Parts: sequence; C-alpha cells; structure tokens
Amino acid sequence: MLRFLHAADFHLDSPFRALPPARAAERRRESRELGARLAEEALRRRADLILLSGDLFDGRDGFRETGEELARGLGGAGVSVFIAPGNHDFYGPGSPYTAVEWPENVYIFRSGAVESVDLPDLNCTVHGAAFTAPEQTRNLLDGFTAPADGRIHLMVLHGDVEPSEPRYDPITKEQITSSGLTYLALGHVHAASGPQKCGKTVWAYPGCTEGRGFDELGDKGFYEGCVSDAGEVTLQFVPFARRRYEILRVSVTDADPREALEAALPPWTADDLYRIILTGETDEQVVDLTALETLFSGRFYALELRDQTRVRQDVWDRAGEDSLRGEFLRRLRRQFDAARDEQERERVTRAVRFGLAALDHRDIL
Repeated sequence: MLRFLHAADFHLDSPFRALPPARAAERRRESRELGARLAEEALRRRADLILLSGDLFDGRDGFRETGEELARGLGGAGVSVFIAPGNHDFYGPGSPYTAVEWPENVYIFRSGAVESVDLPDLNCTVHGAAFTAPEQTRNLLDGFTAPADGRIHLMVLHGDVEPSEPRYDPITKEQITSSGLTYLALGHVHAASGPQKCGKTVWAYPGCTEGRGFDELGDKGFYEGCVSDAGEVTLQFVPFARRRYEILRVSVTDADPREALEAALPPWTADDLYRIILTGETDEQVVDLTALETLFSGRFYALELRDQTRVRQDVWDRAGEDSLRGEFLRRLRRQFDAARDEQERERVTRAVRFGLAALDHRDIL
C-alpha cells in the first residue's frame, strides 16, 4: 500500500489586508510554518510521499526567508516531496523556487512539458509539470497517457477542470479519463472537492491549506491518500488550518443584541476569525456595533460585526402622519422600495433610525 499527503495553495506571504497590521504579520508568520507542520504530519502518518500542487507562494515578490523556511520544513519530512508550480508561483527567472536551495528530497517540476520521476522502491512513478507564466492556456495534461506497466502512476498539477475560460491549465474530464493515471493531485481551486473519478483515474482538489478571508470558510487542510495493492485510491480530508474563518448570522428580533449574540456563539471561538451579521427587526434605535465589538472582541482572534437588521413595520405605519416625521418617513420609504440591493436597503434603514432619533432629540444607541 502506498500512502501520500496531498496539499496545495499555501499562498505564503499573503498580505491579509483585512486584518490590522500586527495580526496580518502574525498570520504570515504562522503560514510560514506550513512546510514544517506538514512534514511532521507525514512522519506521524507514515506517508511515503508528499504531493504539493502549486501556489505555495502568493507571488514572486515574497520574502526570501519564507522560501528558506518552507525548504527547511519540507526537508524534515523524511520522504520525497513533489511540487508543481502554479499561476501565482510559476517557474522562471525571479521565481521563489529559484531563490532558495532546496533539500535533496524535494523535487520541483520546472517545465511546461510533463516530466516523470520513477520511485522503484514504491513501485510508483510521479509525473508533473509547471506553470512557466502567470497564465497557462495550453492544457498541460494534453496528450499524456501513463504506460500500462503495472506501476502506480501519480501526477501533480496546478489546473482548472472544465473552466468557463481557459486561463489556468484548462483540463477536460475526457483527458483525465484517457490519462491512465492512478491519481491526479490538483491545485488551484480553494475548496476541497472530495474524491472525483473519471474512468479509472481518481482526482481531487484539497483546497487551500489555510483560509485567508471570508470567501474561504470553515475547515481547511489536506488529503491523506492511500493506494491499495489492487490500485484502489481512498482519500481522507484532514483539517489542518490553525484558524478558521466563519460567518454567523444572529437574529435580534425581540431580543437584546448582546444576549442574542451570547446565546448564538459556539463554545470555542478564540482561535478563529468571525464575521457576525445581525439580522431581524428592531425598533428605531441603531444597534451599537462599537459597544458590542468592545464587549466581544476578546472572544475571537478577529471579529467583524455587520448590522443587517430592519426597522419594524410599525415604524413605516407612521408615514401617514401629517407631520415632519411623516414626510421624512414617506421619502425614506420611497428610497427603500426603490433600492437595488440589500446593501442599499441597509443604508436607508440606518438613515431612518438616525433621522428619527434626531427628530425626537434622542441619542443614537
């Protein structure tokens, strides 16, 4: 039986611009530990190989010490590591892969043509190819067929299966079917795909290894794969991210916002980054997001609060009054009804609350 780890899309030296500078720097430092952490997992799980499917670096202008730390970490894996550079970290002059001395156990595919590395002790051949430019419109798998020699044939590629536009190694399912591969280890898509199958070939995206924003939610990690003596491939997803991004929607209808938020929180959030969206109906008062953030921010690695509550229907009922208040509400209601999207309706709702508070000489809460 052959055991491997398959990971991709580390995006080391990502800017994490949405975070405060100190937190962003800390996230970059944590990300640089991915190589060493993955090597420890390979040793613990007794893996025979590590397959890394590109975009390990977020770009070509990262810090040299990031590459050095990755190389040093992977060098401790005790097994062969195969890397197929992607569109963010394509191979060529100025590539982060050329700026670092890599240990002997790390093999980097450097060509846009498929290369093959035989591993006789494992009865296995690992194939792969590299992006050599930011875009790769020619399919790197095109024309490839693994020999029917009784060996396990793995391939490491960065690419896009049947994309809407052919910019990043567009791969067809027909090509996967005719490849004759045992397993195709892909990178580029940041969500884990689960095991897919075309013909006899199993393929998968493990997704990014660490989320970097609220478009990359929940558990992130890698696949632990096994190829049986009969050539059957099984994959197990292993959550691996130090921190998770989560979005939580909390209704504050007929409830104090603080109490509603407290009741909705899961038991452990200290390591994670949360966007909490307040929903439901409230009275004319504005929800005090600043006070809530002050109260709850210590419970999270990072917290972002958004107010998407609506004013109660009975507030609009007073638009029929023959008064300044009624005229104000009539005008705002016309804007609310004409709003093109939810964001615009939120702005009108907040304007209603602030305006009514001003008319009533009340403080904004």
